[in-house]
Amino acid sequence: MKITTTPQENNITKIVISADASDLGTMKTHVLEKMAPKVKMAGFRTGKAPLNLVEKQVDPNQLQAEVIDEAINHFYSDAIAKEGIRVVSQPKVDILKFVPFTELEFSAEVEVLPIITLPNYKKKRTMPKIEEVTAKDVAEVMERLALQGATYKEVDRAAKNEDRVNIDFEGSDAKGELVSGASGKDYPLALGSNTFIPGFEDNVVGLKKGEEKTFTIPFPKDYGVKALQGKKVTFKITVKKVEETSKAVLDDTFASTVGPFKTVAELKADIKKQLKEEKDRQAKAEFENTLIKDLVQQTAIKLPESLLEEQMESVDREFKQNLAYRGQTFKEYLANAKLTEETYKEKELKPAAEERLKAGLILSEIAAVENLTITPEELEVRMQIMKGQYTDAQMQSELEKPEAKRDVASRMLTEKTVATLVKYAQ
Repeated sequence: MKITTTPQENNITKIVISADASDLGTMKTHVLEKMAPKVKMAGFRTGKAPLNLVEKQVDPNQLQAEVIDEAINHFYSDAIAKEGIRVVSQPKVDILKFVPFTELEFSAEVEVLPIITLPNYKKKRTMPKIEEVTAKDVAEVMERLALQGATYKEVDRAAKNEDRVNIDFEGSDAKGELVSGASGKDYPLALGSNTFIPGFEDNVVGLKKGEEKTFTIPFPKDYGVKALQGKKVTFKITVKKVEETSKAVLDDTFASTVGPFKTVAELKADIKKQLKEEKDRQAKAEFENTLIKDLVQQTAIKLPESLLEEQMESVDREFKQNLAYRGQTFKEYLANAKLTEETYKEKELKPAAEERLKAGLILSEIAAVENLTITPEELEVRMQIMKGQYTDAQMQSELEKPEAKRDVASRMLTEKTVATLVKYAQ
């Protein structure tokens, strides 16, 4: 077998493969062996007739077609392995020449992973200093615990900070149209908790049961829903109930009700420990994200179109699922963000997919350079841990599927690669 590879534009490689009589003879034998059990011949048990006699009994056109298919599949796979070509799509095959069982030449055009020239991913970096847990941090958690254990009594007076009010509210834009995600019914709002956008709770303070108020305030520029960032919304609220809050007394008895603690001091120590662990996790995640973003910015890659399309579909699906989780439709999101489906794809979806795909390809290349792998034992341990987390029979069944194991192994390899980057950076 002779193999010639020629790079084309847009991550396409053309492979021309030539096979001679000895190569095709092997393929012909394989095909006849598969056909033999279907051929009935007097004097021979099914499947036991000599192949030269079997050949005389089968349709020659069918035999040639199956030999060609067998040869193309075998020689193409062999060529990919020998040449180390990393394909990302199904090949486009053209038969250039075929002399029955004597000579075969065909070409295969296939999209391949781009050649990636990695930047220096081993350079040292300084990890940002992790903020210490302060007494104020602990006090804020204690305050939330006190509120969780609070009791409430309805009162006939104007609402003040630390009261709880039940309100109906709806937000509309400058055109008077309701803003998705900015309305609620019988919503229990703890005044002073700062759970709503800045300025909202201030407008509720001073209102009595049955009173209404209309006011306009802007959403923060860093608000979690991009379509609402910095947007001015007019809220109309109705107070339905005002309740006075009696917070729980933070004594040793209360501490014993929220966990295995004998004293408030033990509870505070545990809170401080958990806050420290959370700050460590956040700092580590931010450091890892910075490392990856820097690599993405420093690496030029011509992304394969087929992989980019797949990534866009994945990002789009996740985004719409998140919208649904927040109670917003995709159509509402487009309206709030003043986007069409096309501008959404070009301005938001495609850039996000490109960055994610680029990061994935870079990490994959680093894993290959560093000879990082996931052993069967490592994968099995992770799968058993995951199975222990789910008691649902359907989920247990899903985890048994080969594609689930491949997905978990891929995530594990990414984790191991990122850990390697962190090790070099430190």
